[in-house]
Amino acid sequence: MNTSRHRLIGLPALVALSITVAGCSSADDGGSAAVPSPGTKVAALCQKLDDAVPAKVAGESRRDPEPESTLTAGWGNPEIILRCGVERPPKMTDPKVAEGGDPDAVPGGVEGVDWLMERGDSGAYRFTTANRQAYVEVTVAEGVDSSAVLIDLAPAVKKAIPEGIAP
Repeated sequence: MNTSRHRLIGLPALVALSITVAGCSSADDGGSAAVPSPGTKVAALCQKLDDAVPAKVAGESRRDPEPESTLTAGWGNPEIILRCGVERPPKMTDPKVAEGGDPDAVPGGVEGVDWLMERGDSGAYRFTTANRQAYVEVTVAEGVDSSAVLIDLAPAVKKAIPEGIAP
C-alpha cells in the first residue's frame, strides 16, 4: 500500500496545518472573491483548472464566490476559495522565507505541487502555487484541514497548470 499519497511533504510548519481542525467558520451566506486579471495564456490554463477541480474539497461541496468567474472557485460556505491567475506574492522571492526565517510564510510541497503558505491576520491560510505556469492561490479559513484541501486540489493543479515559470 502506498502511504505517501496522503502524506504531507514539506516543512514541519506545513505538517502542523493538517492538525488545525478547530473552531467554526463564518455563517455568511455566500462569499466574494476578487477576480484576477491574467493574460490570455494564463486565463486559458485557469479555464482548464476550473474544469478539472473536484466537486468536493476537504468534504465541502463546491459553492463558488461572487462574481461568477472561471478564474475563481469555492467550497463550503465558502471556507475555501481558489483564485487562478493571481500575481506572484512578494514573499515568494523573499530570501528570508527561503531560509526559513519568516514564521508567517513557509514553502513546501503536497502531492507534487509546490506551495508558499502564508498565515493571515484573521487566522486563515493562503497557499500560492510555485513552479507552475500560472499562480493559483487557495485561501483556507481557520479551522479547515489545510492538508486535505491541498491533497484534494493537487491532481487538478497538476493536470491543468504545467510546471514552469509563471509570467
